[in-house]
Amino acid sequence: MTDQHRRILTEAMALPPMDRAELVEQLLASFDFPERAEIDAAWSTEAEDRLRAYERGDVEALPAEVVFRRIQRPPSK
Repeated sequence: MTDQHRRILTEAMALPPMDRAELVEQLLASFDFPERAEIDAAWSTEAEDRLRAYERGDVEALPAEVVFRRIQRPPSK
């Protein structure tokens, strides 16, 4: 890794999480993946389907704090 790459990485890692996520998305989008459009369309459809299910009351939403607490809890035996 060059000094420039290290500097850029260090600066990127200092960004807030959402800014880092946006940066990653932009970097990945800069690659030419022919199947990307198909994958993006499938995820878009999935997200819209999930939102409609939530709006109909078919699925329950949980606060992020609850989800993260469950993820961090050791599995029960």
